[in-house]
Amino acid sequence: MALRESRIHVCWIPHVLLYIIIGLSLLPCIQCVDGNDYSQTGNPAVLPIVTQLIYGRLSNLTKILSQDIKENLGFCIKDVDVDWHGAFNFAGKLDFLTNCVKKTKGDLTQRLCTAAELRFYFKSLFERGAAEDNYLKPNKNCNLSSWVSGCEPGWGCSVGQDHNVDLKTSKAMPSRTQDCQPCCEGFFCPQGITCMIPCPLGSYCPLAKLNKTTGICDPYSYQIAPGTPNHTCGGADIWADVERSSEIFCSPGSYCPTTIREVPCRSGHYCRMGSTSEKLCFKLTTCNPNTANQNIHAYGVMLLVALCTLLLFIYNCSDQVLTTRERRQAKSREAAARHARETAQARERWKSAKDIAKKSAGGLQEHLSRTFSRKKSVRQPEQMMVLGQAKPGKDDARLPPLPLGSSSTSAQSSGTSKAKKKEPSNLTKMLHSLEENPDSNEGFHLEIGDKNLKKNMPKGKQLSTHSQIFKYAYGQIEKEKAMQQQNNNLTFSGVISMAAGGEIRTRPSIEVAFKDLTLTLKGKKKHLLRCVTGKFMPGRVSAVMGPSGAGKTTFLSALAGKVTGCNMSGLILINGKVESMQSYKKIIGFVPQDDIVHGNLTVEENLRFSARCRLSADMPKPDKVLVIERVIESLGLQAVRDSLVGTVEKRGISGGQRKRVNVGLEMVMEPSLLILDEPTTGLDSSSSLLLLRALRREALEGVNICMVVHQPSYALFKMFDDLILLAKGGLTAYHGSAKKVEEYFAGLGITVPERVNPPDHFIDILEGIVKPSSRVTREQLPVRWMLKNGYRVPADMLQYADGLAAMSSTSDSNPGDDEATTIEQSFAGDLWEDMKYNVETKRDRIQHNFLKSKDLSNRRTPGVARQYRYFLGRVSKQRLREARVQAIDYMILLLAGACLGTLAKVSDATFGSLGYTYTVIAVSLLCKISALRTFSLDKLQYWRESASGISSLAHFLSKDAVELFNTFIKPLLYLSMFYFFNNPRSSFTDNYVVLVCLVYCVTGIAYVLSIYLEPSPAQLWSAILPVVLTLIAVQENDNRFLKYLGKLCYTKWALEAFVISNAKRYSGVWLITRCSYLMQSGYDLQDWAFCLLFLILAGIVCRVLAFFCMVTFKKK
Repeated sequence: MALRESRIHVCWIPHVLLYIIIGLSLLPCIQCVDGNDYSQTGNPAVLPIVTQLIYGRLSNLTKILSQDIKENLGFCIKDVDVDWHGAFNFAGKLDFLTNCVKKTKGDLTQRLCTAAELRFYFKSLFERGAAEDNYLKPNKNCNLSSWVSGCEPGWGCSVGQDHNVDLKTSKAMPSRTQDCQPCCEGFFCPQGITCMIPCPLGSYCPLAKLNKTTGICDPYSYQIAPGTPNHTCGGADIWADVERSSEIFCSPGSYCPTTIREVPCRSGHYCRMGSTSEKLCFKLTTCNPNTANQNIHAYGVMLLVALCTLLLFIYNCSDQVLTTRERRQAKSREAAARHARETAQARERWKSAKDIAKKSAGGLQEHLSRTFSRKKSVRQPEQMMVLGQAKPGKDDARLPPLPLGSSSTSAQSSGTSKAKKKEPSNLTKMLHSLEENPDSNEGFHLEIGDKNLKKNMPKGKQLSTHSQIFKYAYGQIEKEKAMQQQNNNLTFSGVISMAAGGEIRTRPSIEVAFKDLTLTLKGKKKHLLRCVTGKFMPGRVSAVMGPSGAGKTTFLSALAGKVTGCNMSGLILINGKVESMQSYKKIIGFVPQDDIVHGNLTVEENLRFSARCRLSADMPKPDKVLVIERVIESLGLQAVRDSLVGTVEKRGISGGQRKRVNVGLEMVMEPSLLILDEPTTGLDSSSSLLLLRALRREALEGVNICMVVHQPSYALFKMFDDLILLAKGGLTAYHGSAKKVEEYFAGLGITVPERVNPPDHFIDILEGIVKPSSRVTREQLPVRWMLKNGYRVPADMLQYADGLAAMSSTSDSNPGDDEATTIEQSFAGDLWEDMKYNVETKRDRIQHNFLKSKDLSNRRTPGVARQYRYFLGRVSKQRLREARVQAIDYMILLLAGACLGTLAKVSDATFGSLGYTYTVIAVSLLCKISALRTFSLDKLQYWRESASGISSLAHFLSKDAVELFNTFIKPLLYLSMFYFFNNPRSSFTDNYVVLVCLVYCVTGIAYVLSIYLEPSPAQLWSAILPVVLTLIAVQENDNRFLKYLGKLCYTKWALEAFVISNAKRYSGVWLITRCSYLMQSGYDLQDWAFCLLFLILAGIVCRVLAFFCMVTFKKK
């Protein structure tokens, strides 16, 4: 082994010495190789080394010029290394350089442009801008006194063999006027400069040939200078943007792997203009030889058909998802209701059988009497209970019932001795349970005879499934019905307490007193209400009646704190204290005159949302369901609970049912004060009676109810506790018990004729249709009421009082105080007063919207986050039911994308800016108009909900969150058509990101328009804004104001982002075209992210502004 290793080492020594000798012999040759070596020796072996050396010197120019490129061309060159190398990276493609070294006999380095000459050429090129001439500025070599043949286009000169040129020189141009000859192929020699510049990748720069017919050097467009017989066509003459000179660009349908070779595109491939390689066409596309661009319209057509089919399916079957889900819930609910009814009937049959058994069995009768005597003693306090008294005690009737085996110890011992003989059946056990605890909930939540379920029965707060919750709710309702039939003298609260077997939630009582309440329009000196004094008591139903224009609705609005634009005097006392009604808005229900409900929701969904957002946050879900079910049953809405309320376009429930839903929205929040504005208007007598019975049921729980009523029937009139009759001018004609109104007017000599409804007769008298039967006139009725109650009579009404002189001496008011002085004003004065009134009214409305008052309602409703979740569910359901409208919007976007993609062909000179301009206008217009529906369709519903204390922020955020779905889907649909029919060079992802930001921005603008403006002007502005802003953004005017205005237009930044995303895909020979167009348009390649950021920030700012408008300009 040692000998073998020594031989190996000895053998290596000669080889190493040989390599060293060869390396030392070549070292001098490598060090002395230069461009001149080939000119002196002509040795082909040195040619590759000289070529590489010259290419290395050219590559080093990038480092020298990089700083200038960043300073002057930073707007169009993002990365100098990437973009510059993309144009001049000739690695592996040096054939043109080798050929030029041969042609110039090695003095190529004497002919190449230095850094100074390159800087001079490109600076002159961009300073000329869009000028069509190709002349450079006079310089050292080409000027009026010195113009050699190398200054002509396509020719170049050398500095001479005796001078060495450092290509890195960037300060001064060398003197280059010797040995002028045609430019090498693969290079271009501009007119007005005597050096050669390599053609960029993607170009084709062969030697020109003279066309004797035209006298032009083909394929270029320059001519031979006259008077120069020895001058011939040279090489390429200019590299500029494609609009000024496109001769050196590789022609469409061909690709140029090097700058001296052009290859036609093969079949199945396509080659765009300026390509360096061919690209494979997609399947299903037709790409013949010499194809410039693949035709992918087939993909667009197939996608269009598929998406339209899907949208048609959604259009026709959109309601089925919610309908099927609601049908399943309805079956579960009906099963629960049927189970509760059957159990209640079984309970009644069992009690009847037990009563018969008691008469025949003496011992059993004695036992049962003792049992019921104990139960009666326990229940006595409850049966005497009225509103506001002591709370009922807890007993074994609490839900859920006590488990079996909770009887006396004697019963247990007897049961144990009997168990040895015979095991009792399940039915026997249940009967014993009912016998021991007749008020238990046996059967309401359990199947009869199941002994295990009762022990594991979930309690009220632990109910989770829909079936359990509905069984609990319907069980309670059936039990309340049975209790109410057996105990007619109990209040409804007492019935609920007995049914629940425990404490009930007592509502805080609200007593509203008003003294000398007067409302006067600001600046008009017109009285809407005058000297109204009275009181509304809890637990009573009060009616406000009077002729039209008497101020009934204004009166209730003043009590609810919803009147603006008026001067109010007098006092409104709540529970005897001067407090703002807004402090109690969480427990005050206000039913407007119009039926303001969501038409695209079902009856139950409307009621459920109101209950969720306005009931106490700590109330368990089963109890909320119970409240909703009570209201649905009391209003007689069981048959239509799953029906859509309906809109103008889509028929829903009847008008009377809609009116009851309008009232039910306030009843489900368990108010303490319920104010209703004409709730019976438009209802028939039976519907009115049903509604009033439900309201009286609420009054039994201590709710203070007052309403405006028009022409009630006599049966309806008898159900009111108190009555306020208002005369013209907002004056009180009567206020007191409804049963004593006839007695009062009879004392004035006004009797009601036979077969005439008393309220109709009194209203006709106040209206002036019927003259009173006594000497009292209708103007004297309010004065008579004031005198009867000792109220102050306004001085201008003393003339209607009997004994005017006596009243003048005793009245404490000055006759001249309240006299309305009418001063004749000019038209300008009246106009000024009207303008002042409008401004003051709007100011009062805005101040009222921002009015903050201390919450005294003692109810903690769900917070913003929880309400946001409720809103999100509601808005999602509404959008699913509006799927047909959404499908139409999507189909319009698809067609717009296909049409604009076909019509607006991509222009390489402008990087497809025309198609993108159409895109910005079309997408902005379509998305704005569709986004207007987000807030404009339910303004009234929002005003009502916000006035009741529901969060405006949750309302706005939920709608915006659901609209975000369209923000991502609509750009995808539009671009799926536009991209396949237009086929730009930019990527699908870049275009999609820009479109998403654009849609987000225009959606925010649409929010502002829909909230601040009425629907018609909002649609007009949505159509005009995109066009006008786009025209401002693309204008080339030198007006400084328009330029600054254009920078504020979102269309400018959207169009810039589109163009940048497409322009950065153009490299190589397109570099100057890119820089020229971006400089002309004022775009910056570095601003792509900034453009997107601007669009997003504009969308956020518009949303903040929209929310501000929504909160500020809402109506109460």
